[in-house]
Amino acid sequence: MSIKMIAVDMDGTFLDDQKEYNRERFDRIFQQMKEKEIKFVVASGNQYDQLKSFFPENHAEMSFVSENGANIIVEGTHYYNARLAMDIVLETLKEINALQPIVLVVCGKKSAYVSKDIPDDVFRIVKFYYPSIKKLERLGDVANQEDEIFKFALTFSNIGIEEKLAALEEVLADQMIPVSSGHGDIDLIIPGVHKANGLAKLSNEWGIAPTEIAAFGDSGNDIEMLEYAGLSYAMENAQEKVKQASKEVIGSNNQEGVLEMMEQLLRA
Repeated sequence: MSIKMIAVDMDGTFLDDQKEYNRERFDRIFQQMKEKEIKFVVASGNQYDQLKSFFPENHAEMSFVSENGANIIVEGTHYYNARLAMDIVLETLKEINALQPIVLVVCGKKSAYVSKDIPDDVFRIVKFYYPSIKKLERLGDVANQEDEIFKFALTFSNIGIEEKLAALEEVLADQMIPVSSGHGDIDLIIPGVHKANGLAKLSNEWGIAPTEIAAFGDSGNDIEMLEYAGLSYAMENAQEKVKQASKEVIGSNNQEGVLEMMEQLLRA
């Protein structure tokens, strides 16, 4: 069966360690995909405004399963977003603060939110991933922002991250699900609202079977997507549990592994 959708994670997968990719090579591949009517989907934990900036010429012809599936944009048009009840947002903030993350970002449809006390150097890093961002006097003030909140993004020391995941699972009691996005970063997602759920919504919309989807990833937040897709590829640099969830391990993100496999799929 032919491939009708290709879904890629960004950090550690499509992008190299310098947050770049071979644009000329990808442009050739993307034109071939359009000719073959293959959908290209960016599936990432990052904010839509950040993701589309990587594709200034083509983003209006792509779809984005952003914020780990909580915010979906189809060819420039809003398609879906999840939403947390504000009492759950405030309760979750209280539980997270007890674990003292280095960075805490509250993610909404209109903006991301951080405390005004965030150090300037850390804020610059966070703003790279969440260019639409606002500082609040205190994060509880997010209740006054008239926004739809659907995710939390945390950063811890990259030591003992499995213990942090376990601690979050215990204190959140299934209200939010912690997933690793690599390098000490953990996203808290709404149960069932993950990348695979986003792909399922799009595949149903487009009449594409899971067996007609190829997906690429490297971190814990890619596992459901890799298990959902008929063809799944983990990067050489992927976490071990991600490799186990995929059907094949390919070259690293610094070797243009995704682009190489995309070319092979198009030739096939």
